[in-house]
Amino acid sequence: MIGTRAATPLEEADVPALPTQFGPLGLRYDFNDGCRVLLPDAGRTWRVRLRDLDTGNVLYDGTLAAGLVRSSKRYFVRFGIDVWADGEAVFSHAYDAAGRAVLVQLPAGTLGDTLAWFPAAERFRRRHRCAVTVSIRARFLPLFAPVYPELACVTAAAVDPDRYYATYRVMLYYGDTEHVHQPFDYQLIGLADAAFYLLGLDPVAERPLLAPTAEVRPMAEPYVVIATQSTAQCKYWNNPYGWREVIAMLQAAGYGVVCIDQKAVHGQDLTWNHIPHGVQDETGDRPLLERLHWLRHAAFFIGLSSGLSWLAWAAGTPVVLISGFTHPLNEFATPYRVINTHACNSCWNDIRLPFDHRDYFFCPRHKGTARQFECTRLITPAQVIAAIRRVPSFALAAQGAADGVVPEPGVAGA
Repeated sequence: MIGTRAATPLEEADVPALPTQFGPLGLRYDFNDGCRVLLPDAGRTWRVRLRDLDTGNVLYDGTLAAGLVRSSKRYFVRFGIDVWADGEAVFSHAYDAAGRAVLVQLPAGTLGDTLAWFPAAERFRRRHRCAVTVSIRARFLPLFAPVYPELACVTAAAVDPDRYYATYRVMLYYGDTEHVHQPFDYQLIGLADAAFYLLGLDPVAERPLLAPTAEVRPMAEPYVVIATQSTAQCKYWNNPYGWREVIAMLQAAGYGVVCIDQKAVHGQDLTWNHIPHGVQDETGDRPLLERLHWLRHAAFFIGLSSGLSWLAWAAGTPVVLISGFTHPLNEFATPYRVINTHACNSCWNDIRLPFDHRDYFFCPRHKGTARQFECTRLITPAQVIAAIRRVPSFALAAQGAADGVVPEPGVAGA
């Protein structure tokens, strides 16, 4: 069984029942969720051949009286289609999206996935010189629509599937051992690269553009933004003293500490996680642009392998990222990545251990033992503080404090 990884229900537009492009003799074709060729029942013997134009491989070659031929691969392939009717060549087409309408669906409701994958849609548009529609959740539209005028950013409900030459569903597929939906297992290549490979692009990570926010700082004094909550307990920093000691150090260094999590309290059963005591509470169901405003003026950000860390990275804010259940290749590159390799780690990127997002207490190697969640429980406050001290804005503020100089707000907001 093939499933999809999503923290919330997927929002997808349906693939049209019939191919959208017309050929001779009543045949139809398109590249909506794979290469599709529909052959009418016209008393002919049809022969269809599908090729990968870049590798030279013949992917299918068969005869039939009528019906639908569909490629087994649903990700981007530069297909070639050849059709014969009663032995006579009647149609040949090489994939060419130039000037045509293409749909890229980002149906997952998770912020990090969308931020990681959105640049791939824009690069696909530039590479193929096509008219790309990007389908995303409504709450993400204000982040992207104002700064990507050449992409049509819409929700799934606004998509007319019958108008597209090609459609690609960008998500993480688990259990896809035959690589029907993705050319490489996402656990091997990391979150960001998955979209680029699926769309046939070189996996060169890039920050997405984000809508502008107010230039006025949300608070006058220097501050650091944190986000401590996540969607599963394995993603938390499970050291019981971690946040308390880090926040005490930051406050002693003259920084305000602002928490921008969506939820002040989150958990399941007998385990409930509260945001740290003593921080400025900016949690709540607030617009993402408001969180982006806080991030753009922060000295730096401290968080987990979660969507708000991706938002901080996209905003250009230095990110101290604390994660043990993911391998560092899974996230964007940051020089302040914190992982303890003396503990069990990186189960998310172990292809032998598919992630079960339904299990809030997912810990595939040590669940129910004394070692459960040791991947982050054994990340010490001292290790995180050492990473913080390498952040240039912190080092500058620390040097100013040693010299008796109060850090300027603008210096902190790199």
